[in-house]
Amino acid sequence: MTRHSQLATALILASSLCGAAQEKKISQSDLPPAVQKTVQEQSKGATIKGFLTEREHGKKVYEAEMMADSHSKDIQIAEDGTLNEIEEEVGFDSLPANVRGALTTKAAGAKITKVESLTKQGKLVAYEAATLKGSKKGEIQVGPDGGKLSHEE
Repeated sequence: MTRHSQLATALILASSLCGAAQEKKISQSDLPPAVQKTVQEQSKGATIKGFLTEREHGKKVYEAEMMADSHSKDIQIAEDGTLNEIEEEVGFDSLPANVRGALTTKAAGAKITKVESLTKQGKLVAYEAATLKGSKKGEIQVGPDGGKLSHEE
């Protein structure tokens, strides 16, 4: 393989890897019927803010962003309409004491600006917090009991 073709191959690979993780805004009419049905079931009483699609682990998934009872709720749905994940904003003060303590410790002095519960296949798997220290934004996660996660959700 020539140096030129190696570079071309590397560029194609890099662009395909970058493109695979990118979210793309779409309209509700672009959703498959099974996904539309799940959105209707999950958005009762909520205001839909928008829709996204992306590839995750080689599969196309859809996300609906909404506001429900003055807090954010995002749902991720598989092409067949299966509800994969719910990220729902929760009040820091409503969390169990051990979860609040774990998030505060993990924030290491950063301000916690938002907390979400992460539910997959109907089971609470983690809490995720957005943090801010100066102008630096970050994100931390703890298990449903405040413990350490074996892998990021």
